[in-house]
Amino acid sequence: MNMRHGGTGEWVLPSYRLPREPSTPRIGVWRKLKRLGVAQLSDGLVALPADARTREQLEWIDDEVIEVGGTAGIWLAHPATTAQERRLAASMSAARAAEYAAVSEQAALALASGQDEATRHSAARRLRAELRRIGRRDYFHPPQRRTAHAAVDALIAPGGHRRGDEGAAEMKWSTRAGVHIDRAACAWLIRRHIDPDAEFVFVGDPATGSASVRGPRHG
Repeated sequence: MNMRHGGTGEWVLPSYRLPREPSTPRIGVWRKLKRLGVAQLSDGLVALPADARTREQLEWIDDEVIEVGGTAGIWLAHPATTAQERRLAASMSAARAAEYAAVSEQAALALASGQDEATRHSAARRLRAELRRIGRRDYFHPPQRRTAHAAVDALIAPGGHRRGDEGAAEMKWSTRAGVHIDRAACAWLIRRHIDPDAEFVFVGDPATGSASVRGPRHG
């Protein structure tokens, strides 16, 4: 998060309005915002810590709102006080903590049930995918994060070495910058058949690794 003198960081605030009917676009937009982990400030106004990724994701949603006949705009702002920002961060952290706790509970139940190794591995893959999804909307890393990763790792090696956070590093797929038909098709195939939660990095210069994290949208 970008910080300014005075202690509060920069936040990105998308404001949008959609017709009540049909309800499908409005529900779809809200689900996408929830997947990003937004904090709702008021009806039609949400907030996320500002960085390149969150701004770009919200710009996509902004475009979608306008395409279906709504109105939308994106604002950058700083909370007026550090106390206000702490309350906002705490509410977002608490939401992620509850999600991590749910994963820990599922992992503990799977481990206690005496399942065979293949079943435990299958459960671990499913729960790691869930941890990746939660991690993408986790901006403040509550302590339940590490507990959840350790609980899932224990499914693979009960009583053995636990890798913790490092064991659930998120995979990114890279290609050259510029969206062409073949690159979009490859991204679709990866999402469809290999990694449904894949993120794509468009590399500007393979020698330096400079990249944009904006990936193609696929249904």
